Amino acid sequence: MRSRTGPVGRAGQYLALLGYLVFLAFPFLWLVSTAFKPARELGSLHPTWLPRHPTLDNFRQAFDEQPLLRAGLNSLLAAVSAALIAVLVATPLAYAIARRKGRLATAATGWVVVSQAFPFVLVVIPLFLVLKDLHLIDSLAGLVLVYVVWALPFALWMLIGYVRAVPRELEEAAAVDGAGRLRTLVSVTAPLLAPGLVATWLFAFITAWNEFFFALVLLKTPQKQTLPVVLTHFLGAEGAADLGPLAAAAFLATLPSLAVFAVIQRRITGGMLAGAVKS
Repeated sequence: MRSRTGPVGRAGQYLALLGYLVFLAFPFLWLVSTAFKPARELGSLHPTWLPRHPTLDNFRQAFDEQPLLRAGLNSLLAAVSAALIAVLVATPLAYAIARRKGRLATAATGWVVVSQAFPFVLVVIPLFLVLKDLHLIDSLAGLVLVYVVWALPFALWMLIGYVRAVPRELEEAAAVDGAGRLRTLVSVTAPLLAPGLVATWLFAFITAWNEFFFALVLLKTPQKQTLPVVLTHFLGAEGAADLGPLAAAAFLATLPSLAVFAVIQRRITGGMLAGAVKS
């Protein structure tokens, strides 16, 4: 079907898209520019887009003042573990909800949606008390457990959609050919769910990597703190920010998320398109 949009309309669409992309990219580009500016340019009354005299002093100062490597390893361990456990737990639950029809499945789906509206402050006290009884306060294991609980509803919601995108006819055909339930799940359903599993793992990873509030409340030992918490140490007691080192550290903190997304974004896009066509 031919589009009725004229040249003026298409130009408007491109301008709107360009404006949206600039809006999304502006914070990151300004962060990168700030990270490479010397102190005298950061204090200038006439800020510039590009640093006139680029420097790596902010990065050196950031590493000298705060344990960024250790905090980054803590964040990486917590995010990777939480995302992996969340996907492993959510996958069979999502399959059961997606393939079962009835009030229980409807109620479970509704609860998943409602749980997304819970604010952090509503759950932090019950979680704190549970972790205290389990002797997991001020430990990465306790933080991973919290991240799994927090990521599970969204992971479950995503995987339900991917499971429903897999045609039942494929599983029924495998059953007719003599394959059992487990063989059908492993050989037929699991390969089709692979893009969805990767996408779910990525979103759970990014959520845990960027999380700040739970890590601030639950981790007190400096050696166990995660990267978002350590970044706050560049702020003074009265709110004054050490802007250059803070920008350099924040820029480094964004790189793992970007790297993971760049590596697996093709599988995510392919999975989403496949799900859209099947649905």
